[in-house]
Amino acid sequence: MTQRVADLSTPALVVNGPAVAANLDAMAALHPGPALRPHVKAHKCTSLAREQAARGHITFCAATPKELLGLAAAGLGDDLLLANQSVDPARLHALAECGARITVAVDSHATIDAAAETGIRELLIDVNVGMPRCGCAPGDAGRLAELARARGLEVRGVMGYEGHVVGLPDRATRAAKTERAMQELARAHADVGGDVVSGGGTGTHDLNTWVTELQAGSYALMDTAYGELDLPFAPALHVAATVVSVSTDHAVADCGLKALGMDHGNSRVDAGEVWFHSDEHVTFAPDRPVRVGERVLVQPAHVDPTIAYHEMIHVADGPGLDATVVEQWPVDLRGW
Repeated sequence: MTQRVADLSTPALVVNGPAVAANLDAMAALHPGPALRPHVKAHKCTSLAREQAARGHITFCAATPKELLGLAAAGLGDDLLLANQSVDPARLHALAECGARITVAVDSHATIDAAAETGIRELLIDVNVGMPRCGCAPGDAGRLAELARARGLEVRGVMGYEGHVVGLPDRATRAAKTERAMQELARAHADVGGDVVSGGGTGTHDLNTWVTELQAGSYALMDTAYGELDLPFAPALHVAATVVSVSTDHAVADCGLKALGMDHGNSRVDAGEVWFHSDEHVTFAPDRPVRVGERVLVQPAHVDPTIAYHEMIHVADGPGLDATVVEQWPVDLRGW
């Protein structure tokens, strides 16, 4: 039986299939083959990862061991990178035994020891290039590489993520800060050696010319935050919601904090201006008459956590509520 987007139980995660395909094709043309290591933390979906692999992107990176284990089980384990630190022995051992080629990021004695003691054999030295998150100081990268090699591990190169830069709206500022961050990574790479320089993201995909492999992920689906930048990728992700209450100056739909990633700001609703979100609701001022029971489309501001709230992606044959749902992709890489 044919099902329209407007017929889905809500809140429902929906992607415009042709827009996704166009985004994947555009990135494959810009960064073919090993020049892109897609980051699956954005979509957490092996069905979408297979679409990326079909376009020549057969290496992947992830934020959680579960994401990598799911890719390996799906036959997508040619070259997988845990672009994150872990000291969990059970999870690292599972990665070492999963049958895929596994590389993990390390930034300390403890993370090197955890890898060595659980059977992980290949590493990247993670370098802090300006975002105060994981990563060693650039000047410490060479010492850590020597320590890892002394433990019998292969150091493939370095990784550094300019996450503090990728969303800056001014392109010139974004470019200048990307260069500054990558100069730090290049300094570390000179001390570490190896063939791999991994980093970057959707917002710096055409600015970061220093990495050997780009770790972009959001480009496939996009969100309102990246939509503010001048990028060659179209919005493909929405949450279908139902209007559940209408007042004289506002309406409420069933798409709240439990259905959307909110760290990048409010979502957008195709029927008006968003006022605020609460646990189960989005309150908005309609720009046209709406009625209780009507469906609306909500575009999230941050794709990654939005996907994590949902169990299923409904793939439509085009945009809008009248589009037909043609596939369902499980969000099978959720969790840790």
